[in-house]
Amino acid sequence: MSIDPQLVELLSVMPEDLFVGDAATARATIDAGIGLLPVMTELARVHDRTIPGAVDALPVRVYRPSTEPDLPVTVFFHGGGFVIGGLDSHDALARRIARHAECVVLSVDYRLAPEHPFPAAIEDALAAYRWVLDNAAELGVDPDRIALAGDSAGATLSATTCLLAREHGLRQPVLQMLWYPATGVEGTASRIENANAPLLTAESIAWFMAHYLGGRGLDELGPYASIGTIADLSGLAPAHVVLAGHDPLRDEGADFAERLREAGGAVECELFDDMVHGFMSFVDLVPRCAECASGSFAALRKALHP
Repeated sequence: MSIDPQLVELLSVMPEDLFVGDAATARATIDAGIGLLPVMTELARVHDRTIPGAVDALPVRVYRPSTEPDLPVTVFFHGGGFVIGGLDSHDALARRIARHAECVVLSVDYRLAPEHPFPAAIEDALAAYRWVLDNAAELGVDPDRIALAGDSAGATLSATTCLLAREHGLRQPVLQMLWYPATGVEGTASRIENANAPLLTAESIAWFMAHYLGGRGLDELGPYASIGTIADLSGLAPAHVVLAGHDPLRDEGADFAERLREAGGAVECELFDDMVHGFMSFVDLVPRCAECASGSFAALRKALHP
C-alpha cells in the first residue's frame, strides 16, 4: 500500500539530509521548524520542572488534562534516535496523550548522545520511572495506574525500562505503549525493503547508532543495547505495539511483539501499511495520522481507567 497522500505532501516540504553532519546542526534545524507550529491541544496545566535523574537533575514537562486529583499517569519518552528530540519536539504528542487517555503525562528530557552515549538514556528512563513510583503523591497521581509510552527510541526506552524494572524488582507499569520501537535486530526484510523510506533510512539509522553507541559495537554493550536479542521476555507489562508499513523498523517491532506474546504477555499489535516511521509526530497535521493513533490512545485510556 502506498503512503497516505496528505502525509506524502507534508513530507515533501521537510528538509532532507538532516542526519549526515553533526548532531547540533540537526537539532537546530528541527527546533527551528518546531517553533513555527501552533499549539493545537489546550490542557488545564502544562509546566516544566526537574526530578532526580541517574546523574543530574532531569528536566521533565508535566501535562494535566484537568484539575481532577489522583489521575493516572503516563511516563513518556520522546523519539529521535537517542540523539535528537526533546520536550518541545514531542509536545503535540504528549498533549494528545494527556487529552485522549485522560491522564497526567510526565515527558522526560533524558540525556542525548553523542554527548551522553549508551547507557545514559536508559539510566535516566529508569530513574524517571522509579521517581514516579516513589513520588506519586507529590505529583498528585494514582500510584497504581502508571503507564510507560514512547515513540521510536522512546518506545525502546519504555520497553527497556520494563526489563530493568523486572531486574530491579520494581512494579511493572499497567501498560507499555510502544510506537514503532527500535530493538537492535539487524538484517530484517523491512530494513532492506525500506532502506530509503521517508524520515528514517538505512543511512540515518547508521548515523543515529554511531552517535548512540559511541563507536562501540552492540556485542560490546550487553543486552540492553539491543533488546530484541534478549531471550527472556517473561514477567513484563502488557504491551500495545504500533507499526508502520513504510518503516525499516517494522519487522523488528513485529518480532518483539510476537516474542512478548510467546513469553506469556498480553500484547496488542497494530500495523498501518500507509504510514511511515515517526507518523505519531504528525497527529495534529495529517488526519490519517490522527486516525491511526486513535486505537493506541484508546488502549492507553483503557489500561489507565480499567
